[in-house]
Amino acid sequence: MLSIVTLIAGLVLLVFAGDYLVRGAVALAEKLSIDPLIIGLTVVAFGTSAPELFVSLQAAFDGVSGIAIGNIVGSNIANVLLVLGAPALLSSIRCREDGLGVSLVMMMVLTLVLMVMMWFEPLSRLDGTILMVLIGGYLVWQIRVARRHQMADVPDYHDEVDGLPQGTWKTLLFIGGGLVGLPVGAWLTVEGASHIARMLGATETAIGLTIVAVGTSLPELVTSVMAAWRKSGAVMIGNVVGSNIFNIGLILGGTSVILPLDVDQRIISIDMWVMFACGLLLLALAHWNLPLRKLGGTAMLVAFAIYIVSIF
Repeated sequence: MLSIVTLIAGLVLLVFAGDYLVRGAVALAEKLSIDPLIIGLTVVAFGTSAPELFVSLQAAFDGVSGIAIGNIVGSNIANVLLVLGAPALLSSIRCREDGLGVSLVMMMVLTLVLMVMMWFEPLSRLDGTILMVLIGGYLVWQIRVARRHQMADVPDYHDEVDGLPQGTWKTLLFIGGGLVGLPVGAWLTVEGASHIARMLGATETAIGLTIVAVGTSLPELVTSVMAAWRKSGAVMIGNVVGSNIFNIGLILGGTSVILPLDVDQRIISIDMWVMFACGLLLLALAHWNLPLRKLGGTAMLVAFAIYIVSIF
């Protein structure tokens, strides 16, 4: 009963924190005259990836590499199939945004580099350092892009997102509340769900790929659903791509720098290829500017459900 209460409390907190983060991030973009895509790729992406950071580090210190790595691989799969699939049921999504191309390429580069590293397991401190260097270069590029995207005529985001905070302090309070609430909500959700899963006798890798991965992806899911509801597509797609980049480069890279991680053979033979296929799907949608509508979103959710069932 306590696990169920914890799970529900976490989900409720995630809903409110995700909504506040989206509104605060778009308001910040307006105040700084920056394209919301940049905010989605940085502030929102890092904030919604914080649960993965907490879970992976804790799992590494506890000596359960299956959860640490499965969390990231499973989260990146969920970010594409679940986090984009669910909002598509509410609003049509276009995966092509100005400035997104380089970020998509970086996501695929990090994915391929990680796959090679996992093939020659374990993930060593050198592997983690390489991933951290790559994400560092990406962040430097983001800063340069943000400076170039200073706009003379600031668009009125109030037309597409309701309830934006007005004052600077209120904007920072919205973002701060979202960034704090999302990790806490995800932690409560994962704690409740993981306890239930362990009672069912699931393996560490299975828990990492499913319960933990989906739990730590809930901030991305809630943020994207709220962005779709508020018609802020740039924040939505930027959140997904940026989160996948942060998950590999910063979170898994930083975790393996602190403690080397063993890789389960199941991840090498199956799951990392599913993660790669999801990245290719997102790349294709953006390259050919294909809108993701209800049918496509439904297909992605069905594919995700089949993948989850296959793990058990």
